[in-house]
Amino acid sequence: MGQHILAIDQGTTSSRSIIFSPKGNIEAIAQQEFSQKYPSDGWVEHDPEEIWESVITTLKNVFENSDVSVNDVAAIGITNQRETTLVWEKSTGKPVYPAIVWQDRRTSQLCRELSNNSDLVDHITATTGLLLDPYFSATKVAWILDNVEGAREQAEKGELLFGTVDTFLIWRLTGGKSHKTDATNASRTMLFDINKQCWDEKLLSTFNIPKSMLPEVMDCAADFGTIDNSIIGTSLPIYGVAGDQQSALVGQACFEKGMAKSTYGTGCFMILNTGNAPLQSKNRLLTTVGYRLDGKTTYALEGSIFMAGATVQWLRDGLKLIDDAAETEALAQRARQDNGVFLVPAFTGLGAPYWDPDARGAILGLTRDTGISEIVAAGLQSVCYQTKDLQKAMESDGARPTTIRVDGGMSRNDWVMGFLSDILGAEVERPEITETTALGAAFLAGLKAGVFHSIDELTACWKRDSVFTPRLTKQQRDHAYEGWKHAVERIRCS
Repeated sequence: MGQHILAIDQGTTSSRSIIFSPKGNIEAIAQQEFSQKYPSDGWVEHDPEEIWESVITTLKNVFENSDVSVNDVAAIGITNQRETTLVWEKSTGKPVYPAIVWQDRRTSQLCRELSNNSDLVDHITATTGLLLDPYFSATKVAWILDNVEGAREQAEKGELLFGTVDTFLIWRLTGGKSHKTDATNASRTMLFDINKQCWDEKLLSTFNIPKSMLPEVMDCAADFGTIDNSIIGTSLPIYGVAGDQQSALVGQACFEKGMAKSTYGTGCFMILNTGNAPLQSKNRLLTTVGYRLDGKTTYALEGSIFMAGATVQWLRDGLKLIDDAAETEALAQRARQDNGVFLVPAFTGLGAPYWDPDARGAILGLTRDTGISEIVAAGLQSVCYQTKDLQKAMESDGARPTTIRVDGGMSRNDWVMGFLSDILGAEVERPEITETTALGAAFLAGLKAGVFHSIDELTACWKRDSVFTPRLTKQQRDHAYEGWKHAVERIRCS
């Protein structure tokens, strides 16, 4: 058996396949973007077939870019955009509707109506660790069943299956033999009891979702099935699965209580390891499963920001201020310091700790002196300010992060990371390998395959590339953050 690990990283804007060495180093990467569809205000969809084709394409291309052969691979790990919801026919594997993306807000009205039931709201928080919000999968599944002709009847007959992207890929990769998910992805559906580690009957009844649709929930390092040998010429076991943010927690080796990682991809997500007991937030943060290994659950506290890299994407594709994201660092360096410009990227509402689905974006503080550099800098700073919001909420919950490790595409921007350290007033560590989301999936698969024998071995693979330390005084930091909070209040709807 080989000792390399193949990770599938199915994200919000692209799919990637990455081959990792037994020491956790990257051997080859293949990537393919796919379409984003916005059929109505606040709606975001993906074509499931386009997602599938992008994954298959990268699986084949990654071996063409490497000297590693399929026979050198021990196992496959999968990490995925979470909460994105798919429903497909059990007999054919054909989706009955496009994938409803985690950013989608079409069920806002339903959530508002349900929020009048305080017992239900309390049950959701106590059972799932989540808030009643369109972000999560439950209302998305209900919407599909209620709005796609014939779907409700098919579901009641046991003819339809539900899954987040990991489950859909596992189903397709195994030729329909395996309908499984892991505990981290299950914990993001708003249907899963994170205390008992099982699907919650009351919530299934509330959202009128037949239990027969739901996948089997596994540990993060487990046997999820074997891919069909027609895909890459051999059968390989799928041994590791985790939602992208929890996978990054593993990839950043945040295995000790108090360690936190902040990932800057399409959105931004800070997750703090809280140990073997769930911590109930009083500041609208989420209590979630960090990872589950050998039947033992490690919990985490999470703050979710909807727009991080997606803000840069908007500056590029929407405003056309830049041609490439790499241009932002030089532009931000040219911006006037403390210029009073704030960009609040509430394009699909605000995430934690506000959870305001109706808020919309704005640029405030514009003057005749404002130019492209200032707007671009404000877009980058918005990601850091939102991270500060999460840090303040965690501190208020009595869970100040002891270590902050960053990853994702934006973490490679030194200007952003420097400002992040400034506004947080804390050291920020960037690892040598910033593809920690994929690395986490590889770590999990490697544990099950025996490539790695313990968490200590995984920790030894983590290496620091850079550390950013605060340069602003507390007075300067507080002044800047007050400006941000004022800007947020200007655009809030609830």
